[in-house]
Amino acid sequence: MPAHTERAFLEQLTSVAGLLDSLGRRFAEHGFAIALVGGPVRDAMLGRWREDSDLDFTTDARPEEILSILSEFAEATWDVGIKFGTVGSRIQGRECEITTYRTEHYDAESRKPAVAFGDSLVGDLSRRDFTVNAMALTLPNLELVDVFDGREDLKARLMRTPASPEQSFSDDPLRMLRAARFASQLGFHVVADVVIAMTEMSARLEIVSAERIRDEFMKILMSNDPRAGLELLVGTGLIEYVVPELPLLQLELDEHHHHKDVYEHTLTVLEQAIGLETSHVPASGPDPVLRLAALLHDIGKPRTRRFEPDGRVSFHHHEMVGARMTKKRMQALRFSGEMTADVSKLVELHLRFHGYGTGEWSDSAVRRYARDAGDQLTRLHKLTRADSTTRNKRRAAALQQAYDSLEERIAILAEEEELNALRPDLDGAQIMKILGIDPGPVVGEAYRYLMEVRLDRGPLSEQQATDALIAWWASR
Repeated sequence: MPAHTERAFLEQLTSVAGLLDSLGRRFAEHGFAIALVGGPVRDAMLGRWREDSDLDFTTDARPEEILSILSEFAEATWDVGIKFGTVGSRIQGRECEITTYRTEHYDAESRKPAVAFGDSLVGDLSRRDFTVNAMALTLPNLELVDVFDGREDLKARLMRTPASPEQSFSDDPLRMLRAARFASQLGFHVVADVVIAMTEMSARLEIVSAERIRDEFMKILMSNDPRAGLELLVGTGLIEYVVPELPLLQLELDEHHHHKDVYEHTLTVLEQAIGLETSHVPASGPDPVLRLAALLHDIGKPRTRRFEPDGRVSFHHHEMVGARMTKKRMQALRFSGEMTADVSKLVELHLRFHGYGTGEWSDSAVRRYARDAGDQLTRLHKLTRADSTTRNKRRAAALQQAYDSLEERIAILAEEEELNALRPDLDGAQIMKILGIDPGPVVGEAYRYLMEVRLDRGPLSEQQATDALIAWWASR
């Protein structure tokens, strides 16, 4: 590479220069080669190296030899991935992974790679996913090995495979999702033969575990530009093995039944939700729950679409249907129960605001809105605002004013009534004493009734709550 480019590249690695030198010399003293490889090299060339970036190395030493070399050199080692040739270590305070040169492939029915150790750096690089990840920096002499023109592809922002894409994706089908991920994360263009292979081999993803698919999908969703990766997944058909509900939002439009392009609307809502992560108070970092809710909020529409006699198209109760579909999809992708519940709740509630109109809601309705949202209230505010994609400036302004009004009313009631800790004005012990009853289901019924009274009427004195309880008891 040109001298100035080489200097800029190596300057990115200044913070770990001492580690690279000492590690390279340590392996050389024992008769082995070692090189920094993959993502760290790529990111340093792109000028996006971070202090917390991973350090991945490859070597001709076998795993047991790596452990021996690192003894009395590394602060700690661990062998969780040793059956795949990888030894983890902490060196000079940095976590490092050192992997023996290898080749690997998937059997037709296997979800796990069959690993065979290799004997050359070039052979190891040839089995990597993309040319931009198939570069290595040999240690300690800091020579760049780039036999597949990864530097040129970085400059051109292209995603190509070192071997044929068919061979690469047959060896590891998850690489097809990684292509979409890099399109989103790096803004790279996936070349035509790779896209064709992704399309023709999409069914190969069936052998990959749901957890690995979920993790790659979330890396796409949490990138700066998830639209690029999602559109690539939809275009190649890979989405059928990730979130098959998404392409179904491309509802057929015709001249008689007018409605929004739900698929395009969904991607716009996702982008607007990402913008609100930082622009709407309280600000947050990239929020996986909000982004999932934005992507899935309308997935119930295809199942609920009805053509009305007046030419309109309706989607009655699509939020309820969509919440159930969201739960099922997230369970299939092995998301945690907590995240699944949070996203499903947001999908279920995303239309609730639209009953607010121009502020006609009573205090009771505002309390219920806040109570039902619970700890997802901030995300619901952001999702609701993001869900407005109208191009009518007057309508958009009116919606924004209505959002502001509702949030202000919630804030006022929250301060006056401690909405975050909303509960009836009498507890279980008081209910049993007033009614003269023992513990049992009736106490729960009375408690739920008093909660409804609290939501309807706001805070009550103990006497007012007692009178309401007695009246309810008498009516039974």
